[in-house]
Amino acid sequence: MFKKILIANRGEIACRIIKTARRMGIATVAVYSDADARAPFVAMADEAVHIGPSPAAQSYLLANKIIAACKQTGAEAVHPGYGFLSERTSFAQALAKENIAFIGPPVNAIAAMGDKIESKKLAMAAGVNVVPGFVGEIDDTEHAVRISEEIGYPVMMKASAGGGGKGMRLAYNEQDVREGFEATKREGLNSFGDDRVFIEKFILNPRHIEIQILGDQHGNILYLNERECSIQRRHQKVVEEAPSPFVTPKMRKAMGEQCVALSRAVGYYSAGTVELIVSGADPSGESFYFLEMNTRLQVEHPVTECITGIDLVEQMIRVAAGEKLAMTQDDIKIDGWAIENRVYAEDPYRGFLPSTGRLTRYRPPLHSSPERGGGPAKLVEGQGQSKTTLRPHETVLLPPQYPADGSPPCAGYEARGVNGVRVDDGVAEGGEVSIFYDPMIAKLITWGATRDEAADLQIAALDRFEIEGLGHNIDFVSAIMQHPRFRSGDFTTGFIAEEYPDGFHGAPADVELIKSLAAIAGFVATAEADRARHVDGQLGDTLDPPAHWQVSIGAAVHHIEMVDGDIHVDGVPFDLSMEYDPGDRLIEAEVYVPQRTLGASPNQSESGPRPSPGNTMELAVKISKTRNGFHLTTRGAMHVARVLPGHIAHLATHMIQKIPPDLSKFLICPMPGLLTTLHVNVGDKVEAGQPLAVVEAMKMENILRAEKSGTVKLINAQAGDSLAVDAVILEME
Repeated sequence: MFKKILIANRGEIACRIIKTARRMGIATVAVYSDADARAPFVAMADEAVHIGPSPAAQSYLLANKIIAACKQTGAEAVHPGYGFLSERTSFAQALAKENIAFIGPPVNAIAAMGDKIESKKLAMAAGVNVVPGFVGEIDDTEHAVRISEEIGYPVMMKASAGGGGKGMRLAYNEQDVREGFEATKREGLNSFGDDRVFIEKFILNPRHIEIQILGDQHGNILYLNERECSIQRRHQKVVEEAPSPFVTPKMRKAMGEQCVALSRAVGYYSAGTVELIVSGADPSGESFYFLEMNTRLQVEHPVTECITGIDLVEQMIRVAAGEKLAMTQDDIKIDGWAIENRVYAEDPYRGFLPSTGRLTRYRPPLHSSPERGGGPAKLVEGQGQSKTTLRPHETVLLPPQYPADGSPPCAGYEARGVNGVRVDDGVAEGGEVSIFYDPMIAKLITWGATRDEAADLQIAALDRFEIEGLGHNIDFVSAIMQHPRFRSGDFTTGFIAEEYPDGFHGAPADVELIKSLAAIAGFVATAEADRARHVDGQLGDTLDPPAHWQVSIGAAVHHIEMVDGDIHVDGVPFDLSMEYDPGDRLIEAEVYVPQRTLGASPNQSESGPRPSPGNTMELAVKISKTRNGFHLTTRGAMHVARVLPGHIAHLATHMIQKIPPDLSKFLICPMPGLLTTLHVNVGDKVEAGQPLAVVEAMKMENILRAEKSGTVKLINAQAGDSLAVDAVILEME
């Protein structure tokens, strides 16, 4: 076994590998760029070597610097993680020349499967079903148009060396091909150094299923069941689960055996994933086709670990050291259900625009079982603080405790985490999500005996996931977990586009949830007023805090009163149990729900968490103060609560409404990024919907279009400029 390994990667996957290596008694070496100098994975490793500036092309993608770090530290092997050099044959070959082990598959397998065009030819030769398409070199846009018309629309254009959702364009007609072909080539060249593109038929009602492969150097190859990865946005996976709610035992066996046969044909060993596209319109499961093979560890590998109990990182290390697999195909079982949500630095309320910046607050959720008191919500005198007590909880999600060695709480818990909740991350409070790398902040993985249990745990954990300082998609993935179509298991890769055609505006909330939030807001307002009246040096007598509030959330208006310390909503006693100290940012509450589940709209009564015995719902609410109330975030949506003392609430109708300015004449950069192309000049006439500029952010090209017709009056930026969010690129008249 190796004594020291180097991790040629960063972020959460570096943390993940370090944790497993530490458990195996293997020393670790981290390499880092300028941007990652203070990252958690650097502090976690036994040694760390600086390898260059922040851009990956000047640091993590330079094989010679990785090899130099190995020689400097005496590392015997390199684990590449995913992305960067993980599927670069030249890197594996360079390591072999230096007698450094590569913790991954053999070079010939990487070469065979890493090229999407060549891999499809190999799959066809091995008798594996492949999607109809053009497998070969495409000369230019005109050639791409002819090919697309021969295959029949819709078609998918893919960069041959692409991955991770980058370098892919869906085309429904000739115009889409003409607009997207060159962009696909550029993305392939910029992200992977290869501008070759292939085109294939787009399968309608598709599901994205992948099979986890694990092999050793002694000819043993197993399949570790499947993962469902159909919930995607712009071909980037958002939610993954194992097993798939669509796959039957017969389908699983057929898919697994084909994928093993393909792996055996290229002499594969280590961990790998064969990705399949499956027609959701064919319940027989026979309509599945080979897409590609990823010759590395997948981002979503934790869900497979949860249901099989197999540490894939450990197995990769053991296989690279020459050990035989300690299990057979008969040993591979499915125990329970696991779901993974990717927490991204992007703003779903603004069209999922990338968000960069500093994590001013980062509190991931974990389970604990603290002692709790009992009783209803009441206002308690003493030291200017307003407190309540909770009824006993069986389990409560709490922020993680740091390990005894002082290292941050990154990945590497047991496969199922703590009480079914696992967080794989590589960030820490005060750290920065930069423009140089992937925008993923963390992976939240939950395990339950059933699919519903795993989804319910996701919702509870997401409610307690605190991130401030930049935009994130927590509300969005929580909304997916509650969505009845997701709960039914009847979805395709078009789920997000179909269910959120006009963008995301928060998960729907029923009247009971709004009433509960109003009660919480009213009580918190009382607690804050109680603290304010104890501030020293005030003129006049110390008055009792207001006991009557008007709380408006959207169109709903509720009157909250404190009567003898108990809460009344609209004149009726309300059964609420919670704890709050002024300044708290997360409130744990229990609410008695007479009928429906909290968080579900009338036509979604079967979605979301199920109520616990006694119709009591646990509710976690993130709260922040506004000028005249609070922002309350829970169950996949942020609710604005306007809270006014009851005796002056009627005066609010006389307030002047501020009308927002018309910004449609400006082309505003929606995200931090690089202006790569400007299509117009001063004086040009443009029509609504016309492409005006292209901004590259997080390695993705974003086309900015005119909101209305007009003439370009002023241009404030040029191609090559780095733009901040909301920067004005041009003005029209």
